[in-house]
Parts: sequence; C-alpha cells; structure tokens
Amino acid sequence: MSATVAPRPAMAAASPAGFAGVVSRTIAYVMDALIISIASAGTAVGMSLISSVIGSEARDLARTLTAAYLVVLPAVFALYCAAFWGLTGRTPGMAVVGIRVVSTSRGRVGWISAFARAILLAYFPIGSLWLLVDRRHRAIHDLIARTLVVRL
Repeated sequence: MSATVAPRPAMAAASPAGFAGVVSRTIAYVMDALIISIASAGTAVGMSLISSVIGSEARDLARTLTAAYLVVLPAVFALYCAAFWGLTGRTPGMAVVGIRVVSTSRGRVGWISAFARAILLAYFPIGSLWLLVDRRHRAIHDLIARTLVVRL
C-alpha cells in the first residue's frame, strides 16, 4: 500500500522567516552588478581599442561614447533585472543565493511590476535601505511595485 502525498504548493505563503533579508539580497545585488560591470568594462575597452586603431579624431568620439555608456549603465542594469524578473522571477545573483521576486499574492511578477521595480532599484538604490525597518523586508521598490523577495 503506498501513501499518497499531497502536492506542495509552488508559492506557499511565506512566514516572516521566509522573506529574504539584507544579507542575501545584498549578495545577489553585488553579483548582478558585477556581471553588468564586467560586460560594460569589456565594451568600454573594446571601444577604446577601436579608437586607437582608427585615429585621433575617432578617439574623441570613442571617449564621448564611453562616457555616455557609463551614464546609461543604470538603464542597462534595469533592463537586465527586469528581463530576468519578468521571465523567471530571479536574476542569476538571486538564483545563486536562493531567493525569488514574487507579487504580493505570491504569484509571478508581471512585466510592469518588473520594469517599475528595476528602474527604481537602478536609479534609486538607497531606497533598498527601507528593508531594514520593514517587517517583511520590503524595500521602496518592492512597496511601489507590490512585490516581495522570498527564500526558496
């Protein structure tokens, strides 16, 4: 006789211990920022090498493009995060530490929420400090986008 086990719900209601804290979220953020920074640095070095081959007039253009690229770096980070959150609910850094972004109803994050959350995180990272005082460890971008970060 075999015992039947009820299937475990995919997004069970998280207890207060189930919310991701400051350490796991910071590690995930740093890992994702490093991925974007390394890719951006590679692009900047590539632009610099191309300008050195082309000539002095192109160097000024390359410097300008490199500076512009670094200014839009937060937008690149926002697109990176929004794409991963919209598709899988977590970035590679979040996958490593075992956390996921979910809606407040514990379902998938919608694309609008993912983009709103990503833009706020990329351009207003200081808002993340709010998770230190919130009982469910939500940052400002979580409150506005109506999301939670939970442990898996």
